[in-house]
Amino acid sequence: MKINNGILYTVLILTLITITSRSTNNMVLTTIPLYSQNVLGFGSLEVGLVTAVSYTTTLFANSYLNPRFESRVRRRIFIASNMLLVISLFLLSSANGVTIFALSAIVGLLFGFIMPNIITSASLHGDRRTQERLLAIYAVSLSASLIIGPALETYLLHYFNYGYIFLFFIPISLLATAVAFLIPFPDRNTERRGKGTLRNDGFIASIITITSYNVPFAAITTFLAIFAASRFGVSRDVAYSSFIYFFLTSLLTRGYMAVRPFRRIKIPIVFSVALTVIPLLFIPFLNSYAEFLALVAFLGIPHGSVFPISSVMIARGTEPSERNTANSYFLAYNNVLSIAVPVIFGYMAIFLGYGYSFSILSIPVLLVTILLFKKYGRNPRIFYQPDKRTA
Repeated sequence: MKINNGILYTVLILTLITITSRSTNNMVLTTIPLYSQNVLGFGSLEVGLVTAVSYTTTLFANSYLNPRFESRVRRRIFIASNMLLVISLFLLSSANGVTIFALSAIVGLLFGFIMPNIITSASLHGDRRTQERLLAIYAVSLSASLIIGPALETYLLHYFNYGYIFLFFIPISLLATAVAFLIPFPDRNTERRGKGTLRNDGFIASIITITSYNVPFAAITTFLAIFAASRFGVSRDVAYSSFIYFFLTSLLTRGYMAVRPFRRIKIPIVFSVALTVIPLLFIPFLNSYAEFLALVAFLGIPHGSVFPISSVMIARGTEPSERNTANSYFLAYNNVLSIAVPVIFGYMAIFLGYGYSFSILSIPVLLVTILLFKKYGRNPRIFYQPDKRTA
């Protein structure tokens, strides 16, 4: 009974910190571009640049700072980052053309300390099957936050301008700060913090897999609402509500994976890639906002599946002592894509428009999938769950 209660407590704390942190994180990442364009008058390239600034500082925290700090220090920084985020949200509500870049850099740095420590906390359970189920619950919580946050913002945008949105998320950030004191961290005496993790097959496979996810979705996060408003002429709240349909199917996908974790992940990867590439190719030919919403819903399925699959690859291929380093570098690589893709996409959109720019993103998705199966397709540790004696 104590074990069950312990797991329930872990699930509760993990769910609370994930939903509060990720909903605020997503709000910041999707609202700063909209605030920059509609309030500050930025063009598509400038929107990409201000987004890249945030991801650059997140990258610095993930790739350089977080892997080097021992567990006790990371816990203190984790709590302090949640506190400072509350202040940053207040300042973002009245940012100008100069301070928006500085504040984007600050919140990026703070999230660079917050998010990798949450995913590491989700992967610390000693039992392999429970560990993968907790990772799936973590992924479900991510998707839930990406419905709750956009739903709240859609409602608020009906009455308020973009600057006020940052203020309304302060109570959510305060709740995250309170829960932050309860998050477990690894035993500091058993952690490994070297770069040897970069050569781990599970880590490399997860990096290749997540590329098929984050190349298109880094662009979607930044430009989806902008594309909806410019292409179909819908209002700002209706345009932003398209994220709800996207994250709803993502949530349903991750919910299924939490109930029935995949033992074999080859077929789900192929299915996810197909549901990424095909909708991207159809974007330039959409005729109505209703068609756009249907396509966005299909894109939510691979969004729901690929990230938890990549997390499972890390859990299967690494030891608990190197988990923080692996997760930090994993998220750092995601930051690299999130820096580069919006800038490149924003530049392409100047010449090709948003629709054809989205379609071009299907090419790298196909290329990295071929690379994944060519390099690791026969690796049983990564693609198959261990038998029950080790699960």
